[in-house]
Amino acid sequence: QGMMVESGGGLVQAGRRLRLSCAASPSSFPDYGWGWFRQALGKEREGVAYIDSTGDTTQYAESVKGRFTISKNNARNTLYLQMNSLKPEDTAIYYCAATVRLRLTWYSEREYQYWGQGIRVNVSS
Repeated sequence: QGMMVESGGGLVQAGRRLRLSCAASPSSFPDYGWGWFRQALGKEREGVAYIDSTGDTTQYAESVKGRFTISKNNARNTLYLQMNSLKPEDTAIYYCAATVRLRLTWYSEREYQYWGQGIRVNVSS
């Protein structure tokens, strides 16, 4: 089982940007599909973005389309989430997750086998 550690979170004003990173242990990193999830206070965890193992396919929640970009660097075993034009409603704990499934419902957390510990993002108005 791999280890994943998120970084890059923090407090930011609305309209600004942040980039989250998820550093993963090297084993099989290129073979996994990857997702970013978030959980706001009092709400269920929701899928934010997904990228498949090839990097050719990405998916986004409607609420972040056009503002967030998911990417990965296989050489660095690192997953990224570039978040632009942040809104207060983006405030949440963000998690990276890895899956071995090739066909999946990307926004369902049950599809993912490995999870980071989460990192907080606070967007002030």
